[in-house]
Amino acid sequence: MTLVLTNKSTSACTLQGWPGVSFVGGGNGTQIGQAAAFDKTSSHAVVTLAGSGGTAKSTLRIVQAGNYSAADCKPTKADGFRVYPPGQKASIFASKTGFTACASTAVSLLTVSGLK
Repeated sequence: MTLVLTNKSTSACTLQGWPGVSFVGGGNGTQIGQAAAFDKTSSHAVVTLAGSGGTAKSTLRIVQAGNYSAADCKPTKADGFRVYPPGQKASIFASKTGFTACASTAVSLLTVSGLK
């Protein structure tokens, strides 16, 4: 899936690197399982987002939890994703139902590319 970060301010800004992404659930934003691994083979040049609507995109790869045994995965319904723009400590919640995450940190389901 494509992850799109949109600049809501009137000033341009720059970002570089990989966004932090994790499944969240429980109706309260609790992280489920491992955060996304960074695809270090992807480029990660500085991206300038124009003010009032400029965007940067990243590819988020999601492995299906059903590929793992229930014992290894500990399947859990996800409410969506928590996304941290590169270099930021404040996160964004992206509501997206229909995904099953693995509560076990022994299984990694998410991989994210650098922003472009």
